[in-house]
Amino acid sequence: MRRLKVIVPVLMALIVLAACATPTPQVVEKVVKETVVVTKEVEKVVTKEVEKVVTKEVEKVVTVEVKPREKVVIWFHSGRGEEREVLEAQIKDFNSMQDKYQVEAVQLPEGSYNEQVNAVALTGQWPDLLDFDGPYMANYVWSGYLQALDPFVSNDLRNDLLPSIIAQGTYPPDGKLYCIGTFDSGLAIWGNKAYLEKAGVRIPTSAADAWTREEFEDVLAKLQALPEVKWAMDMKFNYGRGEWYTYGFSPIIQSMGGDLIDRTAWKSTGTLNSPASVEAMTMFQNWVKQGYVVPADAGDATFYGDKTAALAWVGHWMWQPHKKGLGDDLILLPMPKFGEKAATGMGSWCWGIPSAAKNPQGAWEFLSYLLQPDQILRMTNANGAVPSRKSALAKSDLYGEGGPLNIFVQQLETIAVPRPQHPAYPTITSAFAEAVDNIISGADVKAELDKAAAKIDQDIEDNEGYPPFGGK
Repeated sequence: MRRLKVIVPVLMALIVLAACATPTPQVVEKVVKETVVVTKEVEKVVTKEVEKVVTKEVEKVVTVEVKPREKVVIWFHSGRGEEREVLEAQIKDFNSMQDKYQVEAVQLPEGSYNEQVNAVALTGQWPDLLDFDGPYMANYVWSGYLQALDPFVSNDLRNDLLPSIIAQGTYPPDGKLYCIGTFDSGLAIWGNKAYLEKAGVRIPTSAADAWTREEFEDVLAKLQALPEVKWAMDMKFNYGRGEWYTYGFSPIIQSMGGDLIDRTAWKSTGTLNSPASVEAMTMFQNWVKQGYVVPADAGDATFYGDKTAALAWVGHWMWQPHKKGLGDDLILLPMPKFGEKAATGMGSWCWGIPSAAKNPQGAWEFLSYLLQPDQILRMTNANGAVPSRKSALAKSDLYGEGGPLNIFVQQLETIAVPRPQHPAYPTITSAFAEAVDNIISGADVKAELDKAAAKIDQDIEDNEGYPPFGGK
């Protein structure tokens, strides 16, 4: 009887506790621990009451409403591995850090990217955010593919972007901004310092200190004479005919006083095939004829792997393999002054929002994340590109004053020339690249530039001048 008297008060206390309130999980845990000392028969009753409490708690969790995420589809080019890896990590982090948007990415081959963009225009199945090569912006805007970003861009962001980024993304007829890149490009000459010192040549230290044409060709000859060197310079002919030929080699023409097209009259004949342009590309062809330049079939690694080339005429994207291959012997040199001034390429892949995007606000939210200074540096530390924001540049060990890649910044601020911002750009670049390819193979320089200029002008005429750029 004494035992029963002890059990009943304990039981009654537990039942009252369960009935009068909804215990927290901590309370339930305490109750369960205290029932261990009672008899089996009473334990069943207590357990039943506890189960009721636990059931209520579970029902409370299950009834929490979970809103579905808004899908944001992005397209980006499957370029270099370092860029892909960083962007994939950024997408994963963005999806994890918030619960409103779910970014889904589609990678497309870089070589046929523009063709695929034009193909989707026929179907209307546009992504929400589109990655594309900046020089194609004018063609895409003229074709109605893109919407202006001005409603999304704050004054603070605009003022923090590099002038070259604003220039690349601005459509001349209306002055609106249609694309923003997280980085700009850098084109210069990478050198093997050990070879340069052994050849006894002057080593430029800034964009203002660039080699002249005479100095540069003397450097090529002296490097070629070194027993360790098979070719004085790699110009990445192994990339093949394509955008590289326009980006990489049109600055030679521009430094000599020519250009791809007259940027006022928008006519190529008389500019691309001008005496200055012909002289520039004849000089280029002579480097090939003299055996200074790595042939296409020699592969990619003659400068940083085999070390049979002393210089590499190429862009920022080779920073990682060059640094890994040459270490402290790697040096970055400014583009030479072939004429009265030096010239370098600018512009790179950027982001725009299609006119037919289903979720433009979600696209901008993700792009805003990519444009945060720390995210910009996350990308540029991997691919060697120039950060697109001044605030990111200020934090960059690579591009800050005294940094190993600071010459790229100096050049963007002083000698960079954008590729023509005109709807005919796809024809401009393909015609010039074809001419360069044939010139490398030994074709007559003047004849090739004549043909390229005629193709460009014919395209513009066929499109009635691409109004409002021109027209009849």
